[in-house]
Amino acid sequence: MNADTLARATAAFEEHRSVLTGVAYRMLGRVADAEDVVQDAWLRWSAEDRSDVLGPRAFLVRITTRLAIDRLRHVQSRKEAYVGPWLPEPLETDFGASVPDTAEQAVLAESVSLAVLVVLESLSPLERAVFVLREAFGFPYGEIATALDRSEAAVRQMAGRARKHVEERKPRFDVDPVEQREMTERFLAAAGGGDLGGLLSMLAPEARLVGDSGGKAQAPLRVLESADKVARFLVAVAAKTIPGMEIRFTELNGGPAMLVLAEGRADTVFQLDIADGLIQCVYIMRNPDKISGLAPQ
Repeated sequence: MNADTLARATAAFEEHRSVLTGVAYRMLGRVADAEDVVQDAWLRWSAEDRSDVLGPRAFLVRITTRLAIDRLRHVQSRKEAYVGPWLPEPLETDFGASVPDTAEQAVLAESVSLAVLVVLESLSPLERAVFVLREAFGFPYGEIATALDRSEAAVRQMAGRARKHVEERKPRFDVDPVEQREMTERFLAAAGGGDLGGLLSMLAPEARLVGDSGGKAQAPLRVLESADKVARFLVAVAAKTIPGMEIRFTELNGGPAMLVLAEGRADTVFQLDIADGLIQCVYIMRNPDKISGLAPQ
């Protein structure tokens, strides 16, 4: 491949890199795995002269999706040996600048939310691919069928099953970002102040707390269920002193989150699921392998 051909191939790939990364992350739930898949897609794309490819975006998505399915089948065995609950790796997001349309922002934000990504874990790799390509990126059924080497009828059936599965299990999102931020700030004030009553007033009766440490930091090894258990755990955690603690608000996975720093290093990430004016789930991420990249440079 000569220099001009390689330059055109590089330009075409870079034009679609964000979509490829988005597909891979939603499929795998880990930034590193997504980046590896996209890099493998680049190696395959650049290995030959692709000047005759009429639709580079569809071609690249097909490569990336198939690689992600293969990677997903491999990493599922790792998750089975994971210590404690598993959560997707937090992803820093800012859809405002790159996606001006409000409706499209909402779709992208929800498709990358922790709650939806957790539900996607229960789908088969093929169903997950269909859901991501159709619901998050709006690919036509025909293109998805080509990408997965399946008939369009089969893809439509998988899409229906996957959509129903996700709709039945995902939490309701009925608050705007401003209200989410306000609730997050109130949660922080109550938890930090050891205000058990204040926490109980914000938590739904069936509230859950999911902690992900991978066995590399202190966090519950089982999901806590009920407002009382969640609130008491949070009050107990707040009573512990963290050297050089600093708390910053950020946007992760399409919603507000709290990043706790200990002497400049990422220590804990808190994020909330809110519906009906109450906190339905508290996510706590402490696995350093997943959150160390969130610390400020």
